[in-house]
Formats: sequence, C-alpha cells, structure tokens
Amino acid sequence: MKSLDAKLANIHGDPSGASDFILADAKDADMAFGLAATGVDAVTGTRRSLADFRDQVREIVRQGLVDIMLMSVSTSEQLTFDERLFDASPITPAVRANDTTDIHALAGAVYPQQPSRPFRTATIEQIRGAARVDLGLYSITPANDAELDAAALEAYRDFRLDAEREGLRHFLELFAPNVPGHAPPDPGSFLNDFVARTLAGIPKAGRPLLLKMPYHGPRALQDLVAYDPHLVPGILGGSSGTTYDAFFLLEDARRHGARAALFGRRIKDSEHPLTFVSHLRAIADGQTDAREACRVYHDDLRALGIKPRRELDNDLQLTQQWGR
Repeated sequence: MKSLDAKLANIHGDPSGASDFILADAKDADMAFGLAATGVDAVTGTRRSLADFRDQVREIVRQGLVDIMLMSVSTSEQLTFDERLFDASPITPAVRANDTTDIHALAGAVYPQQPSRPFRTATIEQIRGAARVDLGLYSITPANDAELDAAALEAYRDFRLDAEREGLRHFLELFAPNVPGHAPPDPGSFLNDFVARTLAGIPKAGRPLLLKMPYHGPRALQDLVAYDPHLVPGILGGSSGTTYDAFFLLEDARRHGARAALFGRRIKDSEHPLTFVSHLRAIADGQTDAREACRVYHDDLRALGIKPRRELDNDLQLTQQWGR
C-alpha cells in the first residue's frame, strides 16, 4: 500500500484524532512557467535544465519522505512509465490533470491577471496510459463571476465524469479569485463556501481525495475542518520566502487542522531540496517545531558545505502573513 492510501484510511477512520499528515512535492511547474519552471540551482547560480529538474524528482522519490509526487504528464511518462521509478516506492505519482489559463505564467504574458478559463492539455486517456498514474490534480480558480464560474464548474463536472469512467482519482486545488475587481473581501470564507457548495452535489465516487487551498489563516481553516473533517483539507506552499516562512506555514496549518500540504517552489528554490524536505517531514509529523527546524537546517547546510542564502537571524524572520 502506498503511504497516501494508508494515511487517508487512518484520517477517515478517526478524523478528529488522526495524526497522519500527507506531504506532497509539486514538480509540475513546467505546466505553468515555461523555461523558468526548473528554477535556479542555489549552489551554482545557473538555471537548471529540464533533465536536472527531473533528476531532483528522482532524488526526492528515492528519499521516500513525501507521499505524493505531482508532475506534468511528460515528466510522469518518462519517470513513471519508462523508468518505473515508483514501482517499489511508497510515494504515489500524480499528474496535473488540467492547466487553467491563470497559471500560464509565460514571459511577458498577462494571462495570470485575467479571469481564469478552464483548459486541459492532456486527456484522461493519456494520463492513464502514457503517464501511467491513477491520481490527478484538478484546479479551479473561481472568478466570482456567475458566467465564468458556471463554465468552470461545468468543465469540472465533465472532468469528473471522464475520470470516473477511466478510473482516475483526483485531488482538488482551489485559488481565490485572481482579478482584483472581483476579489471577495474575505477570500478564505469565499473559498470555504465554494468548496461546500460544489462538493454538495457530487456523489462519493466523484469526490476529490483531498483539498489543496491557500492558507488564509486559522479561522478559515478551522471553519472548514469543523464543517466536515472528511474533506481532508490541505494547504499549498505558495511563493518562496524565508525558510522560517515555509516551516511556520506548515506548522501553523497543521496545528489548526490541515491534514495535507503541497510544496513546490519552496522545495525547488531551497539551498538543498533533500534536506529541506527532511525538515518539512519532521514538522508534518510533529517531531520538531518550525524555529528549531530552521536552526538545524542551517547546521545541515554548513555540514554539506553549502552557504545559506540568508544569515540565520534573517532566515528566522516571518515575512509572510496568512489571514492574521
């Protein structure tokens, strides 16, 4: 059994007392950022090639500390199908099943500032066949516009029906409306209601395994958990900041009811991704706190001969706020 399935079973068996925490790494940035998706190597200062980017996926899978590895279809085809990287791994391979226009972050593009439109590059047949996975991430960015959001929900309905026929499970990613003129005053409450309203009409066979949402602070997360802990609420890592930003985000969300977290850019942009992931795992499992993990991370970097981007005092600063 993959660790994801075991943890989901434990969470649903005792949602109020479950200590299991699902950790995912998002290596699907090539579906969004073009050539910049691979990031810059913290040691050499040069942009990684796609081959280097996929090497990082291989390393983290072999490390075995995350529960889900999210990839593009093309990366999954090579690693999951051609190389059979996940056959003996506890990690579940997954692919991005749709790529709405608000993530088309190309050089000079204004798509991310426009209302999101539903779009799928890969078919579910390709996901199940070429990518050889049974788990996909489906993403919705509501626009707070009746016509646009009805179209987005219709696209999600069509995806779910196709997924049920093809045996593809999914988890659901949601972002707050991305156009300032339509931004709700309380995005956390808006997304909570969007989730509750959307999932109320979906039978068990078509429901997402878990949710992936921005962390809008303790109140919004606790409201969602109190409504239905079986939704398996998860948070996304968001943009890179200090190391303490990342570690505190995970610690705080876990404390207030999150059962999953997906980190992408924060892992990719770290000085040493394998070490960074090991500390995320320790925080997710309640073995350490964010401040201590940050200190030990710096000790680990020194032992590896890697210079941190920031001095420890600066890296221990909380520079991002989440609904506070």
